Amino acid sequence: MEVVVVDFMLKKSELRGLAEKIEAGQRLETEDALHLFRTPDLNAIGRLATLATERKVGNQATYIVNRYINYSNYCILSCQFCSFARKKRDGDGFELTVDEMVIKAQEGLKLGITELHIVGGLHPSLPLSYYTDMLRALKAVDSKLQLKCFTAVEIYHLARLSKKTMPEVLTTLKEAGLDSLTGGGAEIFQQDVRDTIAKGKETADEYLEAHRTWHQLGGRSTCTMLFGHVETLEDRINHLTQLRDLQDETGGFTGFIPLPYQPENNSIPVAHPPTGNDILRTVAVSRLFLDNFDHITAYWVGLGMKLAQVALSYGADDLHGTIVEEHIFNMAGADSANGLTEASLVKAIREAGRVPVQRNTFYEPVREWTGETPEAPDDSIPGSALEDNLATA
Repeated sequence: MEVVVVDFMLKKSELRGLAEKIEAGQRLETEDALHLFRTPDLNAIGRLATLATERKVGNQATYIVNRYINYSNYCILSCQFCSFARKKRDGDGFELTVDEMVIKAQEGLKLGITELHIVGGLHPSLPLSYYTDMLRALKAVDSKLQLKCFTAVEIYHLARLSKKTMPEVLTTLKEAGLDSLTGGGAEIFQQDVRDTIAKGKETADEYLEAHRTWHQLGGRSTCTMLFGHVETLEDRINHLTQLRDLQDETGGFTGFIPLPYQPENNSIPVAHPPTGNDILRTVAVSRLFLDNFDHITAYWVGLGMKLAQVALSYGADDLHGTIVEEHIFNMAGADSANGLTEASLVKAIREAGRVPVQRNTFYEPVREWTGETPEAPDDSIPGSALEDNLATA
């Protein structure tokens, strides 16, 4: 887009100065981000974010055909915002065997998945060998299946249990088949906020150091931010700044995923949970501020598909994936489906005026859908939310 287009769109907006800065490719400062968060002109921010997105990826929007597996929800922590974790004494906790996870992987391959996304609670007793056996067994199912697993806090937990260093654990997992580290657990980096919502979790420095180490080992990862609870706008900007700084250093992040707080079923009372306006604004500011990130994901599970579609016009260029069975956000009160078909994601992207592209774990294109439409597979996974979706896709 030419400067004149931005000027025409924003000539009466208080954002004109920032528009010119963005058009010139200049990096935004923290005060610029704060101004974007506070301006009432949401549409203008969306237009600027769209310009920034189209510079990165053109008119494409991506998705991945993946399956989520939570190996266990037993956890030694009691994060105040979490509705997923259980103690051993609870009647609804679970723990999968490696063989059970292999079955889920085999089921997923029938649906065409290219990635398994695996996280769990901080299990009090599972040894490191459980995790390495898991990775090797899943790679044996299909060597091309990409394994995106574990949060930073899980890595530190395994280091403590195994009496190894965090870099040693990451190296061991990489050798066993780990392809990518997940971005979960970032929450908000400001420590007093962290203590309020997730006391006992790893610090911001520890989160960043785990990803730094993984990047130095040649790995890639995503990163996240949980927003809309007790943090301030300044806390959000501080969080984004620390992610941008690490990306300047390593270049190892493939994408950023802003996660709206789910206010149900937890112990953090929030008078004003994130609205649609706040979610779109946060997506847009993230796109404009994180100039060294190629991709911003609108996580449809947390946003709902309709708002995620709108987010594709506010700086997002990815809808995440098929997922198949999602527990963490749904147990927290999200009313979105547990999983979607590939056909549903392609349809949603087209409705948003974007060109659908299937990607892999590293946001690399697998297939661009120009005229064709993917068909839903004939076989569904018994007992999963996808079973109903397959019938209606």
